[in-house]
Amino acid sequence: METFIPHAPVGPVSREVPAVGYVHGYSEREAARLGDQADVLAELLHSGTRYPDGSRVLEVGCGVGAQTRHLVGHSPGARLVAVDRSAQSLAIARARVAEHAPGALVEWRQADLFALPFDEGAFDHVFVCFVLEHLADPADALERLRRVLRPGGSLTVIEGDHGSVFFHPDSAPARAVIDCQARLQAAAGGDASLGRRLLPLLEAAGFTDARVRPRTVYADRTREWLRAGFTRDTFVAAIASVRDEALAAGLATPDEWDLGIEQLRLAAAGEGTFHYTFFKAVARRLER
Repeated sequence: METFIPHAPVGPVSREVPAVGYVHGYSEREAARLGDQADVLAELLHSGTRYPDGSRVLEVGCGVGAQTRHLVGHSPGARLVAVDRSAQSLAIARARVAEHAPGALVEWRQADLFALPFDEGAFDHVFVCFVLEHLADPADALERLRRVLRPGGSLTVIEGDHGSVFFHPDSAPARAVIDCQARLQAAAGGDASLGRRLLPLLEAAGFTDARVRPRTVYADRTREWLRAGFTRDTFVAAIASVRDEALAAGLATPDEWDLGIEQLRLAAAGEGTFHYTFFKAVARRLER
């Protein structure tokens, strides 16, 4: 469930898109991309997130453990429970965390967010990153997460807002392939612009003291590590990974797709620039 799927603002969909599952799949290449993405964004996304020693922390949708490793690194004394519905992803996550943090206090559980096997108020804190954007009913998901939080406990949610994408040199073919990927995500029931909705979603789900702050990525030739690690290896790689699905859905021809990817890569070379904004929210379950 863990991923970052970029997209740009789109107009009305002119072609019917068949419903699909997680569009990036569960390949070794995708697992590596998720790890690279988490590493390059670690300071941006995890800054300010620290959990006290002994506190119980739930990470939902941990996927291959890309974010789990950073949670452990920032809060080594917390007791972390990492949950994902995929046994394959959990096996990768367990190995990844064991490699980087032997002896880390992590309990691994296979479970679905909508059927969490925990008592009400079981956790002091909940952490969710790049999960809600894939769900048809994120409001219901948040209500279920509120149930497992103790009164006064905190929820941290990180999501992108893919309408924040802009880049130079601008290119209609590049924007078109981004649009293709966004339509595939929408067909799967997700919302690629969910970041802007975090505050109303949290309040509707019964959380209090919600605070949402932007975490912006801007990469140009003076920040080459971001151009390589984020623009090229995260954003462009995420778009390029759905080529087969986009072509099968009739959203582009092979020539249109290849031209769009070629021109999108220019944002990570020469005088190219790239911008994207994530949103990080922290809220609490109301005290009794």
